Amino acid sequence: MHIHILGICGTFMGGIAAIAKQAGHTVTGCDQNIYPPMSDQLQQLGIQLHQGFDEDQINKFNPDVFVIGNIMTRGMPVIERLLQTRQKLVSGPQWLAEHVLSQQDNVIAIAGTHGKTTTSSLVAWILEDCGFSPGFLIGGIPQNFDVSARLGDGKVFVIEADEYDTAFFDKRSKFIHYLPNIVVLNNLEFDHADIFDSLGDIKRQFHHLIKLIPANGHILVNADDTNLESVIDKGCWSHLEYFGYRQTDWQTEHLNNHQFQISYQNRTHTAESVLPGKHNQMNLAAAIAATSKMGIDIDTAINSARKFSPPKRRLELKSDKNSIRIFDDFAHHPTAIKETIAAVKSDRTLIVAFEPRSNSMRSGAHSDGLTTAFDNADEIIIYQPHSTEADFGFLYDHYPQNLHIFDSIDKIIEHLNHSVVENTDVVFMSNGSFENIIVKYIQTL
Repeated sequence: MHIHILGICGTFMGGIAAIAKQAGHTVTGCDQNIYPPMSDQLQQLGIQLHQGFDEDQINKFNPDVFVIGNIMTRGMPVIERLLQTRQKLVSGPQWLAEHVLSQQDNVIAIAGTHGKTTTSSLVAWILEDCGFSPGFLIGGIPQNFDVSARLGDGKVFVIEADEYDTAFFDKRSKFIHYLPNIVVLNNLEFDHADIFDSLGDIKRQFHHLIKLIPANGHILVNADDTNLESVIDKGCWSHLEYFGYRQTDWQTEHLNNHQFQISYQNRTHTAESVLPGKHNQMNLAAAIAATSKMGIDIDTAINSARKFSPPKRRLELKSDKNSIRIFDDFAHHPTAIKETIAAVKSDRTLIVAFEPRSNSMRSGAHSDGLTTAFDNADEIIIYQPHSTEADFGFLYDHYPQNLHIFDSIDKIIEHLNHSVVENTDVVFMSNGSFENIIVKYIQTL
């Protein structure tokens, strides 16, 4: 089969491309912005790329099917021509479900507002270290594998189950297509204000997912999340277990920033999270619970987790010079920002530089959460270029002494060069490129 992927350079669609190639399909694709590292990865796989969304590529490639990424919209020339000529098209999640996931013995889906990438990477790594050869598609690059997606041997596939919509013609959440038999529900908060009107809309999608888990399947739920509790209360027809700090099936107890205890069926085990903080301990607890459903002993999973290398951009240490540590973190939701700051906070000075890049953040949907998100930071820097309509000046009322808002990367770097002293941690937070500020800043040290 020859598939042509529209919007191929996103992490998810690029992952589908890699998996399709491994499965023996001919793969081509297009995107508006084709640049490294994704362009290099795809070209190394022998995937021919087309720049732009023009209609000429239809005849140029003449594929069997067009696989549509959710970046594609009505009005794009290639989309309009596809519809006029009644070409065969399918969404990325649907193609993946029909041609890959349906062939797997087990599908493990990791869902939730936060922690999907870390938990998915943990599950994939524990399975790998314990003798499985899992397939996976993860919204980041797990450093134990150095790739974000692979086909695996068909026994088990791990997928980061995103609640974002599927395609311009399918507004259901992506995870509705995956039909897993093991699902982790990490947490649930309002996000993606560009496609969801309310928290209730997101809860509805999560319950649609629950409706699709078979009776002999397993649902593992964060017991500390009341939003997930209300979703489960709508109905559950599968094996249900809870993990968390409340009295529950997989009981966790915080010991320190890295260590915690996890108890299951009257046995207690001590585990250690490579990444700091309670939220990362919960990610590991979820991974241990999920892999246990594949027959992996708890202590074995814990030993494998000690060899885990976190995904890139998850509190990734980029530099440690002259007692100045620089971290890159993907946090972009107030809760994730707050938990990450709490995890990294020590007796060292902590400076947080944040790029509010997501649609939800720029629309103001998370403004209330931001007023407490930075409480544990010693200094806060917000990047607000002139091109953005969002105004984060309201944060001066909450952080009058330690907040700085800059409209250019150069100004941020200049400020850091004057303010950063020894024994300082600088954490850059963004779900985008932050205009390559980390590389630029490190070069000035």
